[in-house]
Amino acid sequence: MQFNHAQREIVLKLVYYGPPLSGKTTNLQAIHERLGTKLTGHLTTLNTSDDRTLFFDLLPVILQNDAGFRIKLKLFTVPGQVIHAATRRVVLAGADGVAFIADSQVSENKANNEYWHGMRHYLRESAIDPDVIPCVIQFNKRDLPDVRSDAELEEVRSRGREPMFKAVAIRGEGVVETLHGLLVATLDDLNHRYDFEAKFRVSANGLLTALLAGHSLSPAAAVAGDRP
Repeated sequence: MQFNHAQREIVLKLVYYGPPLSGKTTNLQAIHERLGTKLTGHLTTLNTSDDRTLFFDLLPVILQNDAGFRIKLKLFTVPGQVIHAATRRVVLAGADGVAFIADSQVSENKANNEYWHGMRHYLRESAIDPDVIPCVIQFNKRDLPDVRSDAELEEVRSRGREPMFKAVAIRGEGVVETLHGLLVATLDDLNHRYDFEAKFRVSANGLLTALLAGHSLSPAAAVAGDRP
């Protein structure tokens, strides 16, 4: 969390992490489209020939609270390609929360697991405890054939603490729910560590109401998953 008292601005960094082409960039594009220009700034995307994003996507979501503080959510994605491992570590540094975007296809199980453990490794290298940082898991591409069954995802959910969401990001399904879950977890963590609401008069419920106003959310999928 970054706090600028002179400008009355609080900046939270949320990172979308996952294997190549799992839907990280698509999530940010869908969020940008669904929340609209009143809340979101410019979506910066750096494309390459070998993956959707070379370094990162950055989508600022800007909210205002009743006390006059501007709350800026900076949503980043990391590059999926193996050759950009160092950049993934840099983007994770200073993160307040992480959304792990897994590919639901059975053929991607190995990649999901490798990137999950890689994420935890890079968090430790950045002096962030992977067992403490707010984290949610999204299983994307639920519309494709040969995906992990709901029963398999329930078994994954039962092994860990992370809230889990199902999504078809290309259709915008589940993306706002995932962001909602990540923001809830992040604000709960900040409130626990810094008495966030009392100090800055920032209500988690108020922020969530402002962020999600006008959007009908489907029920969140399950409650936790240890690993994709």
